[in-house]
Amino acid sequence: MSKRSPAQQLDSAIETMLLALPSQSEPALSPSVAQLMPIARALCDLPRPDFKTALKSKLQWRSSMNEAAASSAESSKTAHFRRPGFPNIAPYILVNGAAKFMEFLVSAFQGTERICVPKPDGSIMHAEVGIGDSIIELGDANEQYPPRPTTTHLYVPDSDLTYASAIQAGATSVYPVADQHWGDRQGCVRDPFGNIWYIATPKDWIPSAEGIRAVQPFLHLHDAHNVIPFLEAAFGAEALGVAKSPEGLILHATIKIAEATLELNEAHGEFQPMPAYLHVYVPDTDAIYAQAVRAGATGVTPPANAPYGDRAATVKDPFGNTWFLATYLGPSRPRP
Repeated sequence: MSKRSPAQQLDSAIETMLLALPSQSEPALSPSVAQLMPIARALCDLPRPDFKTALKSKLQWRSSMNEAAASSAESSKTAHFRRPGFPNIAPYILVNGAAKFMEFLVSAFQGTERICVPKPDGSIMHAEVGIGDSIIELGDANEQYPPRPTTTHLYVPDSDLTYASAIQAGATSVYPVADQHWGDRQGCVRDPFGNIWYIATPKDWIPSAEGIRAVQPFLHLHDAHNVIPFLEAAFGAEALGVAKSPEGLILHATIKIAEATLELNEAHGEFQPMPAYLHVYVPDTDAIYAQAVRAGATGVTPPANAPYGDRAATVKDPFGNTWFLATYLGPSRPRP
C-alpha cells in the first residue's frame, strides 16, 4: 500500500474524530500531523456543524504548507537549472515609478537591492530586491508590458513589526495583524502602487532555505479548480495541498513548479483576480514552452538564449498571467 501524504492522514484522522465512532481507533499519524490533532480535539465540540467542516479544511491547509516545506527542502538539493541565488518563483512587478517602488520594498520589508539596470532615460529596465531568502523582480512598465498590481504572500519572522514598517513606508491597511484560525499571525496591506501583501508569521515554522520561501506569489482566480489542471499540464506542476470549503471552492492550494512554489485560491470579496507577471526557472525552457502552448497558453516570445545567461521564453496562460520561463545556461555556455 502506498504511503499516505500528510494531508491524507489528517483528513482520515479528522473524519474519525468527527464521526465519533467508539469502536474505531484513530489512524496512525506521522509526527507532523499528530501535532495538529490537539487543536482539532479542543475545537471539535463547538456547536456549529459548518465550523467543523471549515476546521477540517483549514487544518488541511496547514498540513499542505508543511508538506510543501518538506518537499522544497528535499528537492532544492538537486536543482541546477536555476540561476545561483534565485530560489523562488519570483513575482515580476512592473509599475510606473520603479525607483520609488524599490525604495518602498527596501523600507517596508527590509529588502536588499541586488541588481538595478537603468535605461538611458533614467527609468529602470530591470531590478531585483532580495527579501529574506527570496527575490522580487521589478521594473518600469512599458507599452508591451503595462503595470499589473500583484498579490504576494510574505512570510516574515515578526508580522506585527513588518506590517507597521509597511504602513510607515506608505502602505494602507487592508486588515490588521491578528491570529488567524489557520495558525498564522497575519495582516494585509496595499502598497502605493496597488500591490497587495499578505504579511504572515507562521507559528510552527519560520521560512528559511529549508522550508517555504519568504516570498510566495499568490493568485486569486475565478474557477481556481480549473487552473490547477492547466498548471499540471503546462508546467508539470504538482499540487502539494488543496484545501476546499464545504461548497467545494479552493480555500488554498500550494503549487510546486520546478522545485519552487506559489499559492492560489478562489477569488472572493475584495480579493479578485490580478493577472501577474511570474518568472520561473525550469529544467528545459524549450520543452516547457511547447508543453504550455499545447495546454492552452499563448506563445509570446519563443525560446532563445538571452545575453544574461538564460535560455528564456514567455507565454501567457488562459487566465491572463504572463510567465517568463528560463533555464540557466551558466556563464561559460556560448550564446548567439
